[in-house]
Order: sequence, then C-alpha cells, then structure tokens
Amino acid sequence: MSSRTPLLVVLAALAASLPAASAVRLARLVGDHMVLQRGQPLPVWGWADAGEAVTVSWRGRTYAATASGPAGRWTVTLPATPAGGPYELTVRGRNQLTVRDVLVGDVWLAAGQSNMEWPVADALNAPAEIAGAVFPRIRRLDVPNEAALTPQTDFGGVGWQPCSPGTVGGFSAVAYFFARELHQRYQVPIGLITAEWGGTPAESWISAQTLRQLPDFADRVGAVQALTGSIADRQADYEARTQAWQASPAGQDQGLAGGQARWADPALDAGSWPPMTLPGYWESQAEALRTFDGTVWLRREVTLTAAEAAQPATLGLARIDDQDSTWVNGVAVGGTRGYLPNRRYAVPAGVLRPGRNVVTVRVVDTGGGGGIWGSAADLFLTTASRTLPLAGPWQYRVPYDAASRPLAPFPGGPSQVPTLLFNGQIYPLVPYALKGVIWYQGESNADRAAQYRALFPALIRDWRARWQRPALPFLFVQLAGYLPPATAEPAESSWAELREAQQLALALPATGMATAIDVGDSTDIHPRDKQTVGRRLALQARRVAYGEAAVVASGPVFERLTISGSTVRLTFSNPGHDLVLRDAGGPYLKGFALAGADRRFVWARGEVQGRSIVLRSPEVPRPVAVRYAWGNLPFLNLYNREGLPAPPFRTDQWPGLTTGRP
Repeated sequence: MSSRTPLLVVLAALAASLPAASAVRLARLVGDHMVLQRGQPLPVWGWADAGEAVTVSWRGRTYAATASGPAGRWTVTLPATPAGGPYELTVRGRNQLTVRDVLVGDVWLAAGQSNMEWPVADALNAPAEIAGAVFPRIRRLDVPNEAALTPQTDFGGVGWQPCSPGTVGGFSAVAYFFARELHQRYQVPIGLITAEWGGTPAESWISAQTLRQLPDFADRVGAVQALTGSIADRQADYEARTQAWQASPAGQDQGLAGGQARWADPALDAGSWPPMTLPGYWESQAEALRTFDGTVWLRREVTLTAAEAAQPATLGLARIDDQDSTWVNGVAVGGTRGYLPNRRYAVPAGVLRPGRNVVTVRVVDTGGGGGIWGSAADLFLTTASRTLPLAGPWQYRVPYDAASRPLAPFPGGPSQVPTLLFNGQIYPLVPYALKGVIWYQGESNADRAAQYRALFPALIRDWRARWQRPALPFLFVQLAGYLPPATAEPAESSWAELREAQQLALALPATGMATAIDVGDSTDIHPRDKQTVGRRLALQARRVAYGEAAVVASGPVFERLTISGSTVRLTFSNPGHDLVLRDAGGPYLKGFALAGADRRFVWARGEVQGRSIVLRSPEVPRPVAVRYAWGNLPFLNLYNREGLPAPPFRTDQWPGLTTGRP
C-alpha cells in the first residue's frame, strides 16, 4: 500500500463533507428555440453558487453577472436587439451552457381559463389547420398548471417548441391563430408564453399585494398568506382523512345499502327530498350545496302511455360533472366519467311502465361545479312517439351527513384560491421582456360581474406593475355567447353584465377588446371557432401594440342616445366603413330592446339611417333606455363593413342579476 493512501483517503473524506458546487442553470424561459423581444432590453437569468461569476456571450459581446442571495440568482440584461436570428447564447460559470436557435421577434403572454387553453387539435377545421402549420419562426412555451402558496422562482415543462404539424395540435388555439396573423403580417418571429388553466377565476391570477387592496378579498388573501406547509401536503392529508371517513359508518352512501341502489327503487318515497332546477350546477341551484363537493342523488318522474312504455327509449342527461350512475325504474341504464360528454343512454324495452316512471341519477362531483349541466334541450326522454323534456324541477338528496365529511383545504381545488396561480404561473415569468398580453377569461366570474368591474382592472394594473410597464399592451376577449335565452322576451343576464364589466376595462390605456359574442354556442362553453377570436385579437394588437392608427379593430361602439318622442336615435363611434345589417331576416335590426320609466324592456324595431340607428316600439311610447345584444347568447346583426360586430351595450344602470334589484 502506498504511503500516500491515508492522505488521499483523508482528502476524499474532507471533499465529501463539503457542499457540492452547483452547476450554473438557466430559468426555464431561457432555452433552445426561445424567442426574445425585439427592441427592448432583455433580462436573462438563472442560478449558481452565491458569489459565483457568470458570463453570458451574445452576438459577439460578453456580459458579466455575479450570483447572489441564498438562491444564487444571477441576471444579465442584454441590449435591445432588432428582429432576427437564429443566434446562439452561451452561459459560463463553473460549467458552460449553450442555448441554440434563438430568435428575436415579438413575445406575447397568453393567459386565462379554458377558452385560452383550448388546443388547436379541438378547434374548427383542426386537421387542415394542423397540416398547414408550418411556421418554424412561431414558438410556444407552455407554463404547466401550478398553484403555489408563495411566489415561485421557476416552473417545469418542456421548454420552447417551434410550430409544426407535429407540435401545433397542443398549442392554445386562440394564441396560435393570433400569432399566425401577426407573423404573416409583420414577418417577424413570434413567441408565445401560454399560462392558462380551465375553470379558474380572475382572483387566482392576481398577486397578494394587489388583491388584498380590494375589500372583497382582503380577508381571503390574509387567510391564504397565513397558511403554512405546502399544497401537496395539505391535499395528501385531506385525501387520507377522506378515505378514512369513507370507510367509516358516517361516510357510507345510504342510497347504496349492501351494494344495492335502494334509492333508485321507484317504490321509494322521495316526497321529503328538496327540489332542484336542472340543468344547472347544484352550487347555484341549491343553497345547501353552494360549496358542496361529493355525492348527490337526483330523481325525476315522468308519465307515459301504455304504447310509449312498450317500446325502447333514449334518455338524454345533457352533461354531468363529474361522473354518474343512472337508473330507470331501478334498472341500470348507463354511467359515464368526465364532465364534458353528453349523456345518451338506451332504455331497453320492458324497463318503462305505463303511468309513473322514475329516472334516478347518482352524481359524484370531485371538485368545482357539480351536477347535471349543459343545454336544457339535451335533457329528455325520447320514446317511439314523442320527446318528453326533463329540464325543470328534480329532487335531490345527499346520501350521508355532509357535515361529517372532512373539509377540503381548498374547496373546488387550489386553482380556485386567490393569488395561487399568480404565484405558480405568472410570478416566475417576470421580468422576461414582452410585447404584450392576450387574455381570455371571465366565465368563472360570470355570477360576480359587479365585482369584476374592480377585479379585472386590478389584474391589468398588477401585471403592468410587475413588468414595470404602465402601458404594457393588454388585449382581451369579451365572452362568447353561451346558454340559451332565459325567456323569449328581453331579460336580465349575468353573462351580459360580465361582458359589460370587461368592456369597462377599456378605460385603461393601451387596452383592446375582441368581441366574440357572435361565435358562441348555446350548448358549449367552448366554441370551436378560435380562428375568428385570434384574428380579432390581432386587429387589436395592430392598433394598440403596433401603432396602426388607421386600422378598424372593433365593431361600432355605442356613443350617444337621443330621444325624440317615441323614437330613439343611437350614434356610434368607430363605426368603420358604414353600419351593416347581417343576416337580418328582413329590413330591420334585431337584438334591440326599449324600456320606459317602468323598466320593462320589450323588443324594438330598428333600422339603419346613415351612421345612426333609429328605434321605436308601439309598446313603449316614452322610451328612456336601450339595450342591445343583452343576453346569454343574443341575436345580433349590427356590424360594420369590415365584418366586426357591435359590442353589446345598455344605456341604463339599473340593478341587475349581480348587483341586486331595487
């Protein structure tokens, strides 16, 4: 044995006892195929050992930084660079990293809920769109869904992806069609950073510092900030307690005694079960279920003739969130997992009976909204001779003592909690240089439109403050039409009020709104025509972010009301080249309603006179207020010649569904 061996052993042991040097690493935003924002200083960052010297080589020059702080973060700011590439970027510390195929162009952050998340693969004409998506200078980086109790410094995911037929199917459809418009017009690379999560409210996307300034959220933000530990630990503890509860007598489903669906028995007396109107999420249909996640049994009776009962039938249950087991007269006819599929179940001959029949549905909701939802037209029983609508009153019952069930740490899921998505998905992006933001969200706040009037502008200001750009272009989509009208006559609409709240955000500078009400679907909250939405957002970008002052980016915007006797005249700003009636079905406009001092709206007859609209109704001899396209999915046919619809509006400020009635 060498005499040096003991010394080598001692040195090896000493080295093993010291902390290992950390390799220089880069933020997820900094990687192969990335797009940097042209014409702006470019922050690039990562981590190394505290005190370690780091250099970044870019276009023939080298920039130095020193890792600092407990995490060893370093940042260099590259100079403003014109559009171009591909380039390489080299980072050196104790190790060396090379970032290849870097382009410089325009970078847009695309955020919101499911309509921004909706992929190209599920959009209109998807096969043709995917086949034609040969745009290697459009790149996308997706921020994985992550809720966090504290602001995060980085995120996971696969990094930047060039657009190709092999990748574009998973891109946000709205973001891709928006980027394609801009790329083809300006011939510069386009980078998309997508940070979206379906079914999420706006308050989840705002920082704690900003949100706590809004009285409606101050207490909730304080409660969130007081939480300790991690979301994962809290969820795991809840799941363990829930499993133990489910195994206990208190957690047993009373409707499934001995494995038999006794609550599906048509002989069961359900007279004490409370009523619920369907379709509709039970959170909004029954006060007792406003925050409930779990199991609910639903029953509905139908009466059939002997001839109808003798034949097979089809049961339609619209959509169910999240899964169901369904019986007719105690006979199982189907069950489905997932909240999107429309339920259609065959009812075999011999199951139905002359006279009274009972449909029973056991619904299990795993979080968020629960129950039978979707279109009323999809809730039915079709026999050989007729279709019986099942929309309307049902009866319901929770099959255990709901108070005995462990309380979820985050009702509806962590994505519903104020500030948590800002922490996990927006904070890590700052201060990456951006051209602007596109935003598609609001469906989850539709029952709180009055609150959204303050919430949405707060979000815009919050993000601008984070990027230290008070005029960062912020473009958004006004909600598409959804749900059939509540009545045949003009009526209040929470969706109309939410659209109004969105439009009020245009008072902020450097904002733009793409109206999508005319591309909606009464039965699907996710309309497939994302091409029109992307194109209209791109028009707003041309005006707001690219300075094309002459571009017509929106439809006619209501400006002034003039009343003369029984006649109302409306004038519009930004009409484009003439007002146009589309699909009028006659010489008159549709979608306008008039009201007198009694506040009762009736449909009005309208006609175009030059750049004005003239309205009248024999039922309103002294009109005082006008509403246009005020509804869930209203008929509208007022456009400009550029093919852009007039946004919905009202001239009154009378209380509505989300502000209470007088």
